[in-house]
Amino acid sequence: MKHRLPLRRCAFWSGRTKSAVMVLFLSVLCAGANILLTPSTNADEPSTGAFVLELKLDGEVEPILATYIDEGLQDAAQRHAALVLITMDTPGGLSDSMKDMIQHILVSPVPVAVYVAPTGARGASAGFYILLSADIAAMAPGTHAGAASPIIAIGGFPQQIDEVFRKKINQDAMAFLRSFTERRGRNPELAEKAITESKAFTEKEALDGKMIDLIVKSPEDLLRQLDGRTVTRFDGTKVTLALKNPVRASFELSARQKFLARIVEPDVFFVLLILGVLGLYTEFTHPGVIAPGVIGGICLILALYAMHFLPVNLAGLFLIALSLAFFILEAKAPSHGVLAFGGVVSMFLGALFLIRSPLTSGGVSLGVAAAGTVPFAILTVVLMRLVLRSRKWRTATGREELVGLTGVVSSALQAGTEGMVRVHGELWRAESSQPVQEGMAVKVLRVEGLKLYVEPAEVASPATK
Repeated sequence: MKHRLPLRRCAFWSGRTKSAVMVLFLSVLCAGANILLTPSTNADEPSTGAFVLELKLDGEVEPILATYIDEGLQDAAQRHAALVLITMDTPGGLSDSMKDMIQHILVSPVPVAVYVAPTGARGASAGFYILLSADIAAMAPGTHAGAASPIIAIGGFPQQIDEVFRKKINQDAMAFLRSFTERRGRNPELAEKAITESKAFTEKEALDGKMIDLIVKSPEDLLRQLDGRTVTRFDGTKVTLALKNPVRASFELSARQKFLARIVEPDVFFVLLILGVLGLYTEFTHPGVIAPGVIGGICLILALYAMHFLPVNLAGLFLIALSLAFFILEAKAPSHGVLAFGGVVSMFLGALFLIRSPLTSGGVSLGVAAAGTVPFAILTVVLMRLVLRSRKWRTATGREELVGLTGVVSSALQAGTEGMVRVHGELWRAESSQPVQEGMAVKVLRVEGLKLYVEPAEVASPATK
């Protein structure tokens, strides 16, 4: 019995080891998920000095960036920050995301400063609205802001629209801009020229026109000039900023947000959607290839996830679906290119109408729309024609391959009685509706089980001509 004790002890410790390894693995997995899902802040927070949280609005205004700004403002409130500093350089973006950012800036319990920097940066289109919505608006030397006219654009190219409709859009944009510029004590009349005349302003013009508060060379200079300054919040309360010896921390995009920020770009979303549909279409028409189905499924799921954030226009989706139907019909019933041309036009327009952004020109660009539409059309029509052509091919395996082949009678066939024929080097039981002598050629009409139904070859041949 002595030899059993070590085995039991070994099994006991093996079980404990497995449990410990499992717990360690789950801990590492949770820690990794936490790193990916949580935005990071890079600074130590001593107990002395005012805390300033810094965010970066760099690139096009889109839903993930709006979520990042919203989370940063929430984090600043939870950590009792003295100021949120948003450094901005943007050409504009989606109007829905812009409005979401502005709404959170206006109700933020922590004062917000928006700083257009570095030199050469801009706060154009949607960025101009965001700049004027802040408690403190500042610009670096050599920057500009404005050009905030609502644009009905297709692929980035402005389109001519009815004058009444244009006035309606402009009035809506102007009212939205006035709703916060007046309460911020800025110049709404001059700011409205960025909408009505598409005017852009240098930092000096913006300061002289009382649209911004400061021109500063660096964030350090901005914080130094804001120390002791009294600002009026959006709700009318006055707050004196105490920013002496500030402790600055950067609020960074999480790895997940950086990845999703690429997916929700209109151009990337359209490409993912097209690749997803094309991959699954290839898999359905050519089963067993596998790779296109896997890639297409992943791309389509990513595109559907992006749709959760983007202001997708259903008309654009319907046009893309209609184009796919046109391409399939072109392959089945050639229309001398009419259906294919209709499919190209439908997909192209669907791409351009895919994203709604009434106050800004955000959406799928003209180049990406064209680059995605033409190859998709060609591949769809070619793949469907290959499928239809394959259906006409003669079966090359199994009993079905015998149909239509010619054989030689091995034993005479009487009408309605069985005999033997040799087909493809094999001996088969056969039956014919007409008598056939030994050595004559017969043609296989059908196969039932292990029996062939044949007729004389000289009778079948005229019918096939």
